[in-house]
Amino acid sequence: MKLTEKKVSSILRRQGYKLTPQRRAVLNAIAANKDHLTPAEIFDRVRREYPGIGLVTIYRTLDILTDLGLICEVHSGGHCRSYLMRRPQEHHHHLVCSDCGTVTDFTNCDLSALEQRLSRETGFHVEGHLLEFSGRCQSCQTITP
Repeated sequence: MKLTEKKVSSILRRQGYKLTPQRRAVLNAIAANKDHLTPAEIFDRVRREYPGIGLVTIYRTLDILTDLGLICEVHSGGHCRSYLMRRPQEHHHHLVCSDCGTVTDFTNCDLSALEQRLSRETGFHVEGHLLEFSGRCQSCQTITP
């Protein structure tokens, strides 16, 4: 299922938000790129269409879209974050290089048995999860031992 503008608008509306032109521009900037984008990169792209937009608007929009599950947030160490469109029906996780911040997606990680066990043992209703591994990518390993 692809997230259409109509679907996104409906999700926002149910939570009391509107699909403003600025929110649409943020979504479009993220959707047009297959790589993870930092808030600064998103800001640079959106600013081309909306020169008066502020970085605070970008951050607020990213928070809303993340909270609603429309985009995926990656923690690249420290306070650095990047964003990618959530791909419905395609569950993925991240490998994050602690040196250069490169993010590599991976799939085929079945955690359903763990989720079920945790729900059974704790009574907690699991609605989703985020899995990130940190380490050093091949390039950074060859630069310094």
